[in-house]
Amino acid sequence: MSGKGQDFAPVVASGHLASGELPGLSEIEFGLIMLNHAFNRWIVRCMAAAGVPDLSPIDILVLHNIKSRNRPKTIADICLILNIEDTHVVTYAVKKLERLKLVRSGKRGKEKLVSIAPAGEAACARYFEIREALLVQSVLGAEVSGESLSAMAGKLRALSGHYDQAARSAASM
Repeated sequence: MSGKGQDFAPVVASGHLASGELPGLSEIEFGLIMLNHAFNRWIVRCMAAAGVPDLSPIDILVLHNIKSRNRPKTIADICLILNIEDTHVVTYAVKKLERLKLVRSGKRGKEKLVSIAPAGEAACARYFEIREALLVQSVLGAEVSGESLSAMAGKLRALSGHYDQAARSAASM
């Protein structure tokens, strides 16, 4: 039953949530679910191919964040940038990365500072090479522009603010 102009229901994970005033939001949520799982699989497999298996997606995100801009970071910095509410999640990831000698820690006053170690630098560099070869080239082949990706990223960040505010409101109910 295909034909031009035929109306189809939105592609969503939960049809009952798409029955309200903004079904497109349910479509975005389904896309985010799919993207989140695909992204997590990708980063775990890419890091394994880079020579560091057995890291969780959070471990990998924390490692890349620590490497970013080559500046030491506090646990609070990492939580803020990655929008992670539970500091224990980041603390656990940092301890794991320290055990693997990918990051090292020090102190600034009473604050723990975490920085990238040489093994972490090497892992991130190899990850970058694999990402460029396998993911970036694939996306470029799909003729997606950098500008459209940046615009989409801005819209996703804006949506994250709406979800954060809604979460705060729900927590106060």
